Amino acid sequence: MFFIFGIIAAVVFFLIYLNVKKTGRAQEATMTLLISIGAAIFSVVQVFTVIPAGTVGVVDFLGMVSDNTLKPGVNLVNPVAKVVKYSFKTQEIKENMTVPSKEGLPVQLEISLLYRVDPSMANDIYKSVEAGDYLNVILIPQFRSVVRGVTSKFEAKALYTGAREQLANEIITELQKNVGKRGITIEDAPLRQIVLPPRLSQSIEEKLQAEQESQRMSFVLQKEKQEAERKRIEAKGISDFQQIVSDGINANLLKWKGIEATEKLANSQNAKIVIIGSGKDGLPLILGGNN
Repeated sequence: MFFIFGIIAAVVFFLIYLNVKKTGRAQEATMTLLISIGAAIFSVVQVFTVIPAGTVGVVDFLGMVSDNTLKPGVNLVNPVAKVVKYSFKTQEIKENMTVPSKEGLPVQLEISLLYRVDPSMANDIYKSVEAGDYLNVILIPQFRSVVRGVTSKFEAKALYTGAREQLANEIITELQKNVGKRGITIEDAPLRQIVLPPRLSQSIEEKLQAEQESQRMSFVLQKEKQEAERKRIEAKGISDFQQIVSDGINANLLKWKGIEATEKLANSQNAKIVIIGSGKDGLPLILGGNN
């Protein structure tokens, strides 16, 4: 459309230029000529279109959609045709929803959806979706419906604890079944936040705290059992040592040790009186002695 307007403007101002030139008004003639040239350049530029990186262009010429899409870069197109651009980069939708749990409890869910468009199906999307608006016509309604359907399979407390990954995987699987054939690929559905009813949330937190305390006590008891076992083994070792030492000590050994001690005393420089055979069990008897 701009191409046609540009051509018309270029022709009109050129005709004006010719008429003004005949009157000898050089300044006005020059001005109209420059406008005519500018309009012509503007029309020529409409023959080219630039497709950004990560985007494809669908060409619609008076209701006839080309089977070929325009690739990223500068493309030569029919200046009268309309070019609709579709990004095939990863995009994100953020939704805040109130969804039902398996028990029928309302759960506040803050969730994102990462998706991208298949560039090879951009023409089909434009031709089969109202105004080519796949986001609002197909993806968002299906996304909301699938999320509500999947969350209704889970108990509220499961959403709060360990079922988040499973929930996200089921959403991705179900949604891909519904929109994959329309040229939309679902990459991920991360759950940013789940808010349960206050009383349920409090009871779940109390239960988790009780479980953590129970695990802590189990650890303490296990540690005490290990300590008791260590002491038992230590006592058994001491007992065995004492038994071995006791079995090795007898009267002859004691007498021998007594004789050795007497010899050492007799050889020392201290004054003493040693009576051989007068002590208990025939050991020497030591009387008196000065240091």
